Amino acid sequence: MPYPKVSIVIPSYKAEHFEQCLRSAIGQTYPNTEILVSDNCPTEAIRDICARFPGVIYQRNSAIREANVLAAFYSAKGELVKPLFDDDLLHPFCIERMVAVMQERADVELVFSSSQVIDAANRRVETRRPFEASGSMSGRDLQRNMTLGMRNFVGEFTTILFRRDTLWRIGPKALFAVGPHDCTHGLADVAAYINLAVGGAAFYIDEELSYFRRDPVLQSNSNANANPNFGYCFSDYIDLLPAAHATGAVTTQELAATRGQVQGVFESLRGVFAQIPPAYERYLAYLDTLED
Repeated sequence: MPYPKVSIVIPSYKAEHFEQCLRSAIGQTYPNTEILVSDNCPTEAIRDICARFPGVIYQRNSAIREANVLAAFYSAKGELVKPLFDDDLLHPFCIERMVAVMQERADVELVFSSSQVIDAANRRVETRRPFEASGSMSGRDLQRNMTLGMRNFVGEFTTILFRRDTLWRIGPKALFAVGPHDCTHGLADVAAYINLAVGGAAFYIDEELSYFRRDPVLQSNSNANANPNFGYCFSDYIDLLPAAHATGAVTTQELAATRGQVQGVFESLRGVFAQIPPAYERYLAYLDTLED
């Protein structure tokens, strides 16, 4: 069976752990990859590291945050796309294991795995294992489980593999949106997973294949002190509920049953994130339209 090309795309800004990240991409056991770095680092540090590794495709990019992520994704030339963020790591068998699933199951649009959170010194601090065995779910069930449960069990972009054709069919303007709601500044990853998997299935591999770095010193979207949009990561969970109803993923009865859960989120976080009260008001207004 031929080996489809996999594009390992690395949207980059932080140089502190970048060489380790890049080496984990280069060290994959899978034989047919391209490594593409989309760099918007304010210094030349990432460019200089890339220059030491022949074959790495380097592109300078003035786009920031989600725009740089999109630039990296849509620059991929391989049949399959493997995101890797600039301070995370891949297990050497990561791509080999994930491609095997894609080759065996033509209906699988998205593959993800269990993962490990590491600190600045590569110490393991948290194992994330959302399920107890490998298996698949429909794209619709993935959306329903994440939306009604108000949780992202897939993890960050570093833990997934997806098909390039599907990415292009969705298009960059729609990748981070679910129905009428744009998740660009918050749960862009959740919106992307929903859109990538909606026409087929998602497959979970119960092996630790990626390592997400949590370093509070660095500027990161997962760092509340460095990300001015961090509150959207919580308010989007509220906004995704009406969006899921609008797209037919959840029923009116299921949406109404979330009222207590959403109120609990509102009570807990309304004084913490300015985005929460408006999202709660939008949620209530949507429920009111269904009762009219």
